[in-house]
Amino acid sequence: MKRLCVFLVLTIIFSCKTPVKDSYTIQANAPGVYNGMRVYLKVQDERSRLINVDTAIVIDEKFSFEGISNEPSLQYLTINSYTGNLPIIIENEDIKIQIEKDSLHTSKITGSKINDEFEEFSKKEKALSNEIRNILNSQRKTRQNNDNEENKRLTAIVSEKSKKLINLPLHYIDGHEDSFLSIINLHKMTLINRTSLDSIQLGFNKLSDRLKNSSYGAKISGYLELQKIKLEKEKATQIGAIAPNFISRTPEGENLALNGIKRKITIIDFWASWCGPCRRENPNVVKVYNKYHDKGLEIIGVSLDRNGQKDKWLKAIKDDKLTWHHVSNLQYFQDPIAKMYNINAIPTTFILDKTGKIIAKNLRGVALENKIAELLN
Repeated sequence: MKRLCVFLVLTIIFSCKTPVKDSYTIQANAPGVYNGMRVYLKVQDERSRLINVDTAIVIDEKFSFEGISNEPSLQYLTINSYTGNLPIIIENEDIKIQIEKDSLHTSKITGSKINDEFEEFSKKEKALSNEIRNILNSQRKTRQNNDNEENKRLTAIVSEKSKKLINLPLHYIDGHEDSFLSIINLHKMTLINRTSLDSIQLGFNKLSDRLKNSSYGAKISGYLELQKIKLEKEKATQIGAIAPNFISRTPEGENLALNGIKRKITIIDFWASWCGPCRRENPNVVKVYNKYHDKGLEIIGVSLDRNGQKDKWLKAIKDDKLTWHHVSNLQYFQDPIAKMYNINAIPTTFILDKTGKIIAKNLRGVALENKIAELLN
C-alpha cells in the first residue's frame, strides 16, 4: 500500500509538469488592417538586410504563423503598406500579438518569457535614447546662446550616456549568462559594428556553453575570427610597417615583384578602369609622376578590374597615359594583393620609402603632390 501511494504521488507530480513545446504559434489581432494584406516574418542577414522567412495574410483583422524553432531567433514582423517593423523573438510558445498598425514597434507581445525580457530591455534602451535626445535638444539652445562652457559639459554627458547605450547589451550579460536574449543582443552588436572587438570577445566568454554552441554562437565566433584576421592585415599595412611583398602579372604576362622595384619613393596605387574617382585622380598622379620620376619616384598600379576585362584595363592605361608599372590578377576585390592590403575601396594609395616602409597612405590631389615634394625636393 505504501509503495502504491508513492507511485501515485510521483505520477501526479510528473503529470502536472508543463510539457515542453516543440513548435510555436503566433496569433495576432490587427484592428484596422485590411483583409488580404500580407504580413512577413524577416531575419537580418550579415549585411543587415531583412530577408523574408515566412508570410501570412490578414483575414478579418487577424493573422497567424506557426512553425518550429530549434532555438530562440530574433525576427522582424512587417505588414505591407505600413511603415516600420516589430522585433519579436520567436521561440516554441503560444505567442499573441496586439498590433498597433500606425506604430508597429509599439505592438504588444504576450505569451513568451523571452519577449517579456526583451520588452524590459528595450524600455531601458529607449529611456537612455530619450535622455540623450533631450540633452542634445538642450545643447542646441546652448549653441544658440554661445554658452561654450555649458555646451562642453553637455557634450561630455552625451558621450558618457552614448557609451552606456552602446554597451547596454554587454552589461545585460552579467546575471543572464544563459539567456538567449544575451546572445541575440551580442549578435546585433556585431552587425552594428560600433563596439570594440575585445568587448565583444569578453561578453562572449561570459556566456554559457549552451549559448556558445548555438547558431548565434557560431555566427559570433565567425565574426570574431574574421575581425582578428582583419586586424592583423591592418597592422601589416599601418604607417611604419614594411609593406607586404607581392608578385603579380604585368599586362605583358610577366611576373613583377614589389621588392624588385628599388627607388627612393614608391607609390602603390590601387585603382580600376571602372572606378570613376580613380580615373578622375589619374591626371594628378600622372603630373606627380612626370615631375618626380627622375628624382627617384616610382609607381606600381594594382588594378582591381574584373575577370575577362583585360582590354578595358589596358585601354584605361593608354587613355590616361599611365606610363608606370602595372599588375593585375583581374579578380576585382578578390584580388590576392587587395586582400593582403585589406582594400575595401578605391582609389587607395600607399607611399613607401627606399626600405619598403609605409610612410603615408590614402593621399590624393594636392596632398599627394605636397608629400612627394617634401620627400624628394
